Amino acid sequence: MEERNGTLSARSAVLSALLGSHPPELAARHLVRIGGLFGIAEGTVRVALSRMVAAGDLIQVNGRYTLSERLVERQARQDESRDPHTRPWDGTWEIAVVTAERRAPADRAAFRHVMGALRMAELREGTWLRPANLIRLWPDSVRAQCTLIDGRPQDDPTPLLWDLDGWAAEARRLERELARADGLAEGFLVSAAVLRHLLKDPLLPPELLPDDWPGAELRRIYDGFDRAYRATLLEHLRD
Repeated sequence: MEERNGTLSARSAVLSALLGSHPPELAARHLVRIGGLFGIAEGTVRVALSRMVAAGDLIQVNGRYTLSERLVERQARQDESRDPHTRPWDGTWEIAVVTAERRAPADRAAFRHVMGALRMAELREGTWLRPANLIRLWPDSVRAQCTLIDGRPQDDPTPLLWDLDGWAAEARRLERELARADGLAEGFLVSAAVLRHLLKDPLLPPELLPDDWPGAELRRIYDGFDRAYRATLLEHLRD
């Protein structure tokens, strides 16, 4: 998320507000009030809204703004990261080997984005894998570019694919930030940081995680924080 001088840009404030709203729709005046939490002038917020509509990030109808289809998909991934759909793991790994040739740089970048959203990790260029414990479908774009294989590596590749220690350390730091967040502005920033971090959780089966893995605890703490924070924010917007 883009930040300036320790606070949010107008665009980031708008996106975070809408991504955290269900449905993802808010009136312009409410988005202006959220921007005001960070000292962003009304005119600056309204200019950002106009630019985001022009860029295809937002849709505007009768003074209300909602996310474009692309960003609705991002919200769905964000929601999934809070309540992941998993299944018991039988030891099988999903392996996707890129077999398409002569892909344009933009196509390569789009593919990497899709694989990241699927929580696949790249072992080496063109070879992606993860444990087969997630309930989801392969997008057509992946099927068109890859050969998909179910396999069982002889050695556990987890340490090569994910920095579990780093993720866990940041999760515990965010737990402390949630506990001491004070005020609407600080709560907004911490909430957005937690959601970004949950999107990076590889969602590995328990068999591959340390015993003290903090993923479930961070989600539990955040769910309680979010309920209370959303109620307070709605009261602020109604005033």
